[in-house]
Amino acid sequence: MVVENPMSRAIRTRTKWLLLLLPFVLLGLAHADRDPDSIANWRAASRDSVGLAPDPATTKEPVVQVYAARAVRWRGYFGVHTWVAAKRANAPAFTVYEVTGFAVRRGGRAVRISQRPADGRWFGSRPDLLADVRGDAAGALIPRIERAVETYPYQDTYRIWPGPNSNTFTAFVLREVPELRVDLPANAIGKDYLGSRVFAPSPSGTGVQANLFGLLGVLAGLEEGVELNVLGLTFGIDPNDVGLKLPLVGRLGFR
Repeated sequence: MVVENPMSRAIRTRTKWLLLLLPFVLLGLAHADRDPDSIANWRAASRDSVGLAPDPATTKEPVVQVYAARAVRWRGYFGVHTWVAAKRANAPAFTVYEVTGFAVRRGGRAVRISQRPADGRWFGSRPDLLADVRGDAAGALIPRIERAVETYPYQDTYRIWPGPNSNTFTAFVLREVPELRVDLPANAIGKDYLGSRVFAPSPSGTGVQANLFGLLGVLAGLEEGVELNVLGLTFGIDPNDVGLKLPLVGRLGFR
């Protein structure tokens, strides 16, 4: 008969409780950076600029930026919406490229091209700036971004999970323009959806990944670190920022 050590039993019990509480902790952290008013009345929530994009009236040089913000309503607890914004030299406004499901449900196209504020709140949620390229380097990237938008393979399809969705689109554009070197957030659900493909460059262009329909895969890159994708949820370690990548939260650590 084997007698269990009391200390081992206590550690095992605490571990079980931590695993049970972890999803609620992550949900709480995911809610911490959200505007409660935008959840209650998302249609009337702010879409205004937050000051992260330069004013086209005074910034004549080309600019490319990539953003992420918490998704609309209940989806914002679980993930973010991402988009690409570009401004050619002397252009009077930014052009924003993104994918939404609104038009697809009405028989329209998934890709939306507009001149909304590049750094506008996403229905109340403040965006994070993921990349900012300016000058001649940005000018050389803009035609390639436009070609990538035109060749996005899921123009008529949108699925919140596991993809293709807004993050699938942004990841596709980034793979076509790897010079942007963007490490998409771990809670950008759909970024790893590759359709019928299994292998692809990582979105930052600094590594590789293998994935089955956005449900199971691995990724390793200089920008992203190491990630494991399970049922569309990302777990990983990012040595560059000394942090953990987790579902719902996105990142815990230093930036």
